[in-house]
Amino acid sequence: MKANTQLKKTLGLGSLILFGLAYMAPMIVFGTYGVIYKQSGGQVASSYVVAMIAMLFTAIGYAVMAKKIPESGSSYGYVSKTFGAKFGFLIGWVILLDYLFLPMVIWLIGGVYLEAYAPSIPGWFWLVAFIVLTTGLNIVGFGVAKKVNLVLMILQLAVIIAFCALAMMMVSDPSHAAVATTTTAPTHPHVSLVFVGAAIACYSFLGFDAVSTMAEETENPVKNVPKAIIWVTVIGGVIFAAASFIMSTAFPDISIFNSDSAAADMAKQVGGIVFSSIFVATLVIAQFTSGLSAQAGASRLIYAMGRDGVLPNSWFGGLHERFKTPYVSILLVGVVGFLALKLSVTTSTSFINFGAFLAFMFVNLCAVVSYFRMPQSEKSVGTFLTHVAAPVLGILCILKLLVSLDEDAITLGLCWLTLGVCIMLFLLKRGTKLELEIK
Repeated sequence: MKANTQLKKTLGLGSLILFGLAYMAPMIVFGTYGVIYKQSGGQVASSYVVAMIAMLFTAIGYAVMAKKIPESGSSYGYVSKTFGAKFGFLIGWVILLDYLFLPMVIWLIGGVYLEAYAPSIPGWFWLVAFIVLTTGLNIVGFGVAKKVNLVLMILQLAVIIAFCALAMMMVSDPSHAAVATTTTAPTHPHVSLVFVGAAIACYSFLGFDAVSTMAEETENPVKNVPKAIIWVTVIGGVIFAAASFIMSTAFPDISIFNSDSAAADMAKQVGGIVFSSIFVATLVIAQFTSGLSAQAGASRLIYAMGRDGVLPNSWFGGLHERFKTPYVSILLVGVVGFLALKLSVTTSTSFINFGAFLAFMFVNLCAVVSYFRMPQSEKSVGTFLTHVAAPVLGILCILKLLVSLDEDAITLGLCWLTLGVCIMLFLLKRGTKLELEIK
């Protein structure tokens, strides 16, 4: 098993961008619209713009590190190589909150939608189907999965464009305009609510950092991974902000809708029952696409930690003989997904952003430190902007979003971090090598 330590390179720049967008699932802007609307006082588009700015600064930091360290470990690898394996372990541990629980949340939401659409079939059936199918595809290899992603991504974009076009047509209708002027949009929205909404909206941007986990399966990763990280963040942010702006224009007040299913109700109003059915079906498909990419990204992080000996190498450090994929790590993510049988969407999502935000700040810090370790001859105004200015702004933005998280999320995140510290101390006591490897 140890001999198979080379992942198969199958991804070009286009495939990598597709992977990141599939991880994001652009349709999720509709699935979370009602929740962000409620938390932000109706300022959904503004929340997405703020989230995109914060994520773009951080994406620049990731791009800098992806060029310097083209490995599968993402934030774990960058921090390990910059500050040493002890810090790397802790960041790898907290980012597992994102990578392990995000696929579970995605599968859970997809199952909930399908259960509502076909109430005669129990929700657990759909959840198990999601997990088994995505696990199988990921073990076979991302060369197969990326073809599935392409078809499903085209479908998502087509439905998003159709929804926005129908909404704009409805806005231009004089009868709708007359009704819209009588609706009551949120009054006196507070600016601080934009950051509360942005903290939630950041869930939608987590695909950009997952791109870095695929570095060892990418052709020319030093060039393609940094480009893909930036493109995924920009394309995703534009889609989210534009779609939410159009929705807010067409429906300035959605208090008449259930916040959890507001987008489905809006789809029915703009396009009727047939379009609403297509819309809900595509939203479920988007969850499948996102789950496929999320599980792939999570397994690569676990594989990198196993290969480095931070996690048991005999279990997680090897690849499948035929498919050259980290199949044990893929199976582990699938098994964790079964926890969704006992958890709600609210409980499971509360874990995610704390770990992601903490990892984002450390990656930005890695970019800053790398600048001061560069030879003087390589420093310039451009490198200062990309290695220092943007990452520092990213740290400040993430800090603001971190303190805007729900108290329960912060508490659960701190408990997870404390558990990670205890595990690290236990490993050190057993003699596991976690020596500083500052480079």
